[in-house]
Amino acid sequence: MAKARTLFFCLDCGAESVRWEGRCPSCGAWNTLAEAPVSSDSGRRGGQGRRRSPAGPAGSGEHPRAEPLGAPGDGAERVPSGFEIVDRVLGGGLVPGSLLLLGGEPGIGKSTILLQIAARVQATGRRVLYASGEESRDQVRLRAERIGRGAMALPFLATSNLEDVLEAAEPDASTSGAPALLCIDSIQTLSTDDGGPQGGVSQVRACAARAQEFAKRTGTSVVLVGHVTKGGGLAGPRTLEHVVDVVLHFDGRRSGEFRLLRSTKNRFGSAEEVAAFRMTASGLEPVADPSALFLDDRPADASGSAVAVAMHGSQAILTEIQALTAPARYGSPQRMTTGFPSRRLAILLAVLERRADIGLGDSDVFLSVVGGARLTDPGADLAVVAALASSHLDRPIGAGTALVGEVGLSGELRGVSRPEARAQAAVRAGLGDVVLPGVHRQALAGIRGVRFADHVREVVKELSS
Repeated sequence: MAKARTLFFCLDCGAESVRWEGRCPSCGAWNTLAEAPVSSDSGRRGGQGRRRSPAGPAGSGEHPRAEPLGAPGDGAERVPSGFEIVDRVLGGGLVPGSLLLLGGEPGIGKSTILLQIAARVQATGRRVLYASGEESRDQVRLRAERIGRGAMALPFLATSNLEDVLEAAEPDASTSGAPALLCIDSIQTLSTDDGGPQGGVSQVRACAARAQEFAKRTGTSVVLVGHVTKGGGLAGPRTLEHVVDVVLHFDGRRSGEFRLLRSTKNRFGSAEEVAAFRMTASGLEPVADPSALFLDDRPADASGSAVAVAMHGSQAILTEIQALTAPARYGSPQRMTTGFPSRRLAILLAVLERRADIGLGDSDVFLSVVGGARLTDPGADLAVVAALASSHLDRPIGAGTALVGEVGLSGELRGVSRPEARAQAAVRAGLGDVVLPGVHRQALAGIRGVRFADHVREVVKELSS
């Protein structure tokens, strides 16, 4: 029998340490090292502790052989999820043999959307299995009754043992093959016979590895539900995110009705796509136009509010940005931001002070992207600058104005990707005034309602006049 030894794994970066330390020696994070027993067999080098890879997808016992990528084969036809917007986030649908990780805060609706996807996939005639280690059959049945649409007919398994889940999913004479979709809720509640304590670092890694092997061998799309930490990151070792093919985040405000599904990693498509849902009494309903979601409650004549047109993958979405500046009364000025990179905000504040004579060095600055959206597109810079200047000058920006442009360190407005799509999205939303960088004058001269600026000073001057 293999003798177990103890290692410590960092929950943030996955680095290993032979002893516990308050600070991870690799990434520098504090209090992230967790203890995990490791079999001595796993540390052997060379061929003694090495296991042969599993047989090919057919399970015939033959060892896999190298073949050209262009060799004829069955191909991998994607499986529609039943939601067109989810398929767009996934890059075209569920890829057979893929491993997906769905994370989100407790109560946000992860189990609900997964149950709805499973029901819709089964409605196409494909085999589906839903396994839960968190909820009993009666608990899931209550949700299925509310959702309807075939959810009550889903094969369900309540167990916290991964071996039981994989055994139920194995194809046999009584089934029509391996499931097209296997849902596991959640990875932190499952355990294997040799993975250590339930929910531990080694247990999560072992379960993820077993699920990955099953997905690649059978061609099943496996979706793992994952918990999140207090900081909003996915719980468990960082290697879990490296193992899976797709990482999805489902977030929003639990007190509100809107939810956002976004991909932060996708080996089969764009990692910037976003899908919006509305939580109703009968489950989650897709929102065709997310721009309306973010602009519905926008104040008409309030200063510090600006509309950005940001690209999320292939989709241009209008988002409201709100800024508030006030004299710092207590110590050092505060810089707080929600949904926008704090370092980028610091750069834009410096540009405003040096290039547009808007001094905010002695002011508290608060910036928020409305609706729980997150903006990483540099094309949102101009809207952020305009919102900050509007709040400082206490001059509202026109309700029908959208601002697009990347701001350089000299205050110049740089070009953005897909300017025509952004301008057309703003026009469709009913905004008749779209400000874009001057480098796009020639390309967008024929679009009605579009005007151009070359420097942030022009935008600030217009607000102060």
